[in-house]
Amino acid sequence: LERLILYFHVHLGRRKVGDRVSKAHNYYNLETEKDPVVIVISTTGTGEPPDTARKFVKKIQDKTLPPDHFAHLQYGLLGLGDSEYMFFCNGGRTVDRRLQELGAQHFYDTGLADDCVGLELVVDPWIDGLWLALKEALQLQKEKEGMNNAVSAVSSSLSTAPHAVHELKLSSEVQNLKLEDEEARGSDTLSQKLDDINHVAPAGDAEPSLVHSVPPVSQSALNIPALPPEYIEVEFQDTQGENPHLSSLISEGRTFEVPVTKAVQLTREDAVKTALLLELDIADTAFEYQPGDAFCVMCPNNVSEVEKLLHILGLSEKGDNFVCVKVKQGTKKKGAVRPQHIPERSTLKFILTWCLEIRAIPKKAFLRALVECTSDAGEKRRLQELCSRQGASDYTHFIRDSNVCLLDLLHAFPSCKPSLSLLIEHLPKLQARSYSVSR
Repeated sequence: LERLILYFHVHLGRRKVGDRVSKAHNYYNLETEKDPVVIVISTTGTGEPPDTARKFVKKIQDKTLPPDHFAHLQYGLLGLGDSEYMFFCNGGRTVDRRLQELGAQHFYDTGLADDCVGLELVVDPWIDGLWLALKEALQLQKEKEGMNNAVSAVSSSLSTAPHAVHELKLSSEVQNLKLEDEEARGSDTLSQKLDDINHVAPAGDAEPSLVHSVPPVSQSALNIPALPPEYIEVEFQDTQGENPHLSSLISEGRTFEVPVTKAVQLTREDAVKTALLLELDIADTAFEYQPGDAFCVMCPNNVSEVEKLLHILGLSEKGDNFVCVKVKQGTKKKGAVRPQHIPERSTLKFILTWCLEIRAIPKKAFLRALVECTSDAGEKRRLQELCSRQGASDYTHFIRDSNVCLLDLLHAFPSCKPSLSLLIEHLPKLQARSYSVSR
């Protein structure tokens, strides 16, 4: 795949990625490349391409390049991004747009994967369709080369044997690519046979639900993500001490605690999303602002939901205990650090109220981790299905589109008892919502 894929991505192993890109560049040159090229590129900062791609992006943005500079190039592009940020997949969009301006052609539709809802929702089907697109592109390319050879050798008689050899070579080439890719991804996925879990679906229940599957998913061998390595360690201490000030949770600006004086629902009960008009009393605050400035409003998690979560986790009596959060010694997670939104020492209630988004839609990696915390065989199987490639449709319908959160899952799968460290590892930061001042 290094011969085929131009891979731009940024993570803790940046040096390895950079080395891989450099190695790939030694294999081919886009200025003359005629084979299909696959580009995978992430976005960093405020919409910039990652470090490993900046030189390439700067080069193709040269205004002196002619509009047919890449007319010979055919490519497929997969962008990786997060819609929580303003410039979603801007790195991939920039490269895609510029290559089109320079005459390059798609052999496969561009994919834009969103880490906010789970990269795999786009990445998995995009990769599945890639192989057929590659085979068709390579076949078309070979056919064109064959026509050119026929024109230059008019006197030669045509036979079917070379064509058969050519088809065999083409199929072998694509199959080898697929096998190499499966091997590369083998460390990230595992096969789970249906008979590993003896779970029989309730008779007469023909419709799938959050807790119940139907064929073909219920009868399929599953490809599920590899188990994410644990990296957080939590130590319970006594109830003595003070929680950090809320200002420590905000990276910039001053913080104020103000009451909500009015809340009016602006949308109907059957609306897809609820819009509220909130009035905050800022009479006792002292700060200046102008139109165009923004207030970041941080709302704590619902007290009753925090209490329910503590009860399910069996930690109701420890809610006021202080906990010390640190990186687990000997963890296999590379570059593991304590999440910056989690205080090194605070009470358990403080973490669940002010630090973690307990209503976040769980990603597939979180579901995979919850599998190991589930004792009932049927519930374990269903969680495996929901995080598997085969259960992608069920995940979208019953979890993502239904806005299912951790509490919903724990009610639906009562034998699932995750640890506090697991929640800290997988639940995202409770985000402040930004609102612009209009007058």
